[in-house]
Amino acid sequence: MTRTSLTQLEARDAFIARHIGPDAAEQAAMLSTLGYASRAALIDALVPANIRNQGALPLGQYSQPMPEQEALAKLKAIASQNKVLKSLIGQGYYNTHTPGVILRNIFENPAWYTAYTPYQPEISQGRLEAILNFQQVVTDLTGMGIANASMLDEGTAAAEAMTLIQRVGKSKSQVFYVADDVLPQTREVVQTRAEPLGIVVRTFAPAELAELHDCFGVLLQYPGVDGVVRDYKDGVAAVKAKGAMVVVAADLLALTVLTPPGEWGADVVVGNSQRFGVPLGFGGPHAGYLSTRDEFKRSMSGRLVGVTIDAQGNKAYRLALQTREQHIRREKATSNICTAQVLLAVMASMYAVYHGPAGLKQIAQRVHRYTGILAANLATLGYEISNATFFDTLTVKTDNAEALLATAVAHGVNLRKVDAHHVGVSLDETTSRADLELLWTIFAHGVKATAKADFDQVEASVRQAFPAALERSSAYLSHPVFNRYHSETEMLRYLRSLADKDLALDRTMIPLGSCTMKLNATSEMIPVTWPEFSNIHPFAPDAQTIGYREMIGQLEDMLCALTGYAAVSLQPNAGSQGEYAGLLVIKAYHESRGEGHRNICLIPSSAHGTNPASANMVGMQVVVTACDASGNVDLADLKAKAELHAKNLACVMVTYPSTHGVFEEGIQELCAIIHSHGGQVYIDGANMNALVGVAAPGSFGGDVSHLNLHKTFCIPHGGGGPGVGPIGVGAHLAKFLPNQRSSGYQRDVAGIGAVSAAPYGSASILPISWMYIAMMGAEGLTAATETAILAANYIARRLSPHYPVLYSGHDGLVAHECIIDLRPLTDATGISNEDVAKRLMDFGFHAPTMSFPVPGTLMIEPTESESKAEIDRFIDAMVAIRMEIAKVENGEFDREDNPLKHAPHTAEVLTADKWERKYSREVAAFPLPSLRKQKYWPTVGRADNVYGDRNLMCGCAPMSDYE
Repeated sequence: MTRTSLTQLEARDAFIARHIGPDAAEQAAMLSTLGYASRAALIDALVPANIRNQGALPLGQYSQPMPEQEALAKLKAIASQNKVLKSLIGQGYYNTHTPGVILRNIFENPAWYTAYTPYQPEISQGRLEAILNFQQVVTDLTGMGIANASMLDEGTAAAEAMTLIQRVGKSKSQVFYVADDVLPQTREVVQTRAEPLGIVVRTFAPAELAELHDCFGVLLQYPGVDGVVRDYKDGVAAVKAKGAMVVVAADLLALTVLTPPGEWGADVVVGNSQRFGVPLGFGGPHAGYLSTRDEFKRSMSGRLVGVTIDAQGNKAYRLALQTREQHIRREKATSNICTAQVLLAVMASMYAVYHGPAGLKQIAQRVHRYTGILAANLATLGYEISNATFFDTLTVKTDNAEALLATAVAHGVNLRKVDAHHVGVSLDETTSRADLELLWTIFAHGVKATAKADFDQVEASVRQAFPAALERSSAYLSHPVFNRYHSETEMLRYLRSLADKDLALDRTMIPLGSCTMKLNATSEMIPVTWPEFSNIHPFAPDAQTIGYREMIGQLEDMLCALTGYAAVSLQPNAGSQGEYAGLLVIKAYHESRGEGHRNICLIPSSAHGTNPASANMVGMQVVVTACDASGNVDLADLKAKAELHAKNLACVMVTYPSTHGVFEEGIQELCAIIHSHGGQVYIDGANMNALVGVAAPGSFGGDVSHLNLHKTFCIPHGGGGPGVGPIGVGAHLAKFLPNQRSSGYQRDVAGIGAVSAAPYGSASILPISWMYIAMMGAEGLTAATETAILAANYIARRLSPHYPVLYSGHDGLVAHECIIDLRPLTDATGISNEDVAKRLMDFGFHAPTMSFPVPGTLMIEPTESESKAEIDRFIDAMVAIRMEIAKVENGEFDREDNPLKHAPHTAEVLTADKWERKYSREVAAFPLPSLRKQKYWPTVGRADNVYGDRNLMCGCAPMSDYE
């Protein structure tokens, strides 16, 4: 028997081999196809020598890969430094019970968290229905006409609402008023967004609402951060009569008992759905929401799920209207948001489904009743409550707020410090009678209490504590979906039925170019639900978040080591937010040097559409530069435009490797051109999965990059969100990284304002990336990049005899993705890239990225996580489809009646009594023999996009459909 060494035994426990799909033998076979002896030889041939990283990644204590259990133990030790107290801080964030059936079957279920954005509706019907439910929850509770598929957080939603009403309103004013009881973090995000757009933000007392004039809009909070529930009806009517529009930030749970803003004149209603079953998570991710009047639906930012019909006339869901509108309008786009918080919106929607309207109202009434009991008890102790009206929050006067806060902490409770003489306390669905007794003890400390509180006697005297005129009378959530699944059995089966309709990474490879759909390992996901991470309030005292901040600091250092930058901010909670924050940092840098006039942003024509949209949002003027026939940035054109705009040049935004999937030889020259004319270089990190360990943007000329932790660093896409889009910057820009002064988080006095509602953005999913880097180590991360590049080139080489590969570099090599050109085939046969995408569903695959960056093409990215067997299965499918196209070419298949034009094929179509097509059912269903053993069945035929936009419905079907 051959003796196995201890080193070999330990290697088998390493995570690297579990993350990287192809083993050594498979990689050797792939390299042989390409004609290279090793991965290193391939990378040397592909990556320009002048930017090629020659040393090991400087990861310090995390240079060596950790086995999974060791990494979990290490992170658990860090997390244990956090202190989980009962946080009654409120300020937009609440404790909540995540129903176990939702926790296990959505939050912890890869069928939900590994799914991609539902751009291909036929294989996304489950999550599209869940998002549609979310939209219905929001429209019903807010009393508005339409809601989008979710926003990044409440602060971002309010900022988007501000720009929405400026676009659609008639006022020419540049003034936007924000009530002084709006959540402080929301006010700060709004201010950050307003400044570069020339919008003047002013604060006012809510009592002054009717007196406001010369403004285009106002923002109100309902209830206010101080707990007050105000009747705004008359004030709203007065301000609207003067030509302004009204945005209301509202608490969804409160709206089950309070009159919705849509019934008293709001034009837009925004907020957060966090308290609908989504853990605190130190600030995120949570699904914000935005709802508005139906007449503004075509101006609304973000994604929108609508109802249409499929090719057989059956109901189908799909993304509608302005989805990814920044790719079409680019620098004229009204928003750069190309994502949502889908996984969290799904959780919130299912919380509403599980509890139903009666259950939600019961939770709200209980919270309100307990708050009334607390108010009465505090009165018996001699405390004065500042707010006569309330839903769940009390502002309590005290002689010494600091002492009271310290007493509360000593008893395991966090209260909110308002000022030196006021504290806030916000109750929630987790509040119990024991909690009320504990609060009595806390507030009685140092007070002469004559007797212990008699809760039964107090409860009998408690009355509704908001104006009778504001008691909700309108119905909500009357659709059957919210009134059927209240037992766990029914709920479990409903969730399973939706998951079964979808195609996610738990079923198959998702070869999407630019999206990097790689393994989201279980060990990376486990820490997200640890209470030390999930049950921490974003504004908890620093002494309680030591572990969180240590983990965050380590992750920032890791990302600096991988990118070559000097500092990283993890606050941006999406790639689009990272772009926006990065450009604000560049803007602040120029202003600090007395060069605030620099406002020209050069962007190659191939860029992701969010780039010009982000530049527009920070007040920059976009100048488009050309690309050459090989897809590279045309350096001559870039140099000419840099010289032309030298006095006002702010920056260039360039993706590397290029959006076309090529390592451009001239990247250092590009950086030098921009720097020589006083500009900064923004390198979009969307393709960082081709760079980690191979080349560092901060080392070859970049000044700023955003990273997509939901791509390169293994945070799952969650059906279209959550995401994290941190920015790395050079040393000269570090002091300008985002602060959040409203919560006391300040990195540097020169830093920009908050771009997200929480100081560390979506903090609770950062452990995923920490675990990935710790388990991979320096060698593993480099191997992952090299293997991703190897896999892409293997696909390109295997498909090149069948489809033209559009762009390539030296020796026909590509980066981590390749573009195949369907346009010649479309011209010859009428078969489009969409037909190929839909036909792939019959083979059990999600389509590659369609028509980006080049119309009529497919962009393929296999990542490092797919085995050679799975990659070969995809190649077999693509070759089989090419053979079907050939049959159209030679007349064997009809140009219109063929399996590509009718794809995808549902079980309903294939089992119908009549089959009148000019190809067999077998060809439709089983184009490869392997599909007989394992077959995914799309639940709807091809969605009709035109019908959907002409007959837009973005909520549950009307009740008449159920009668």
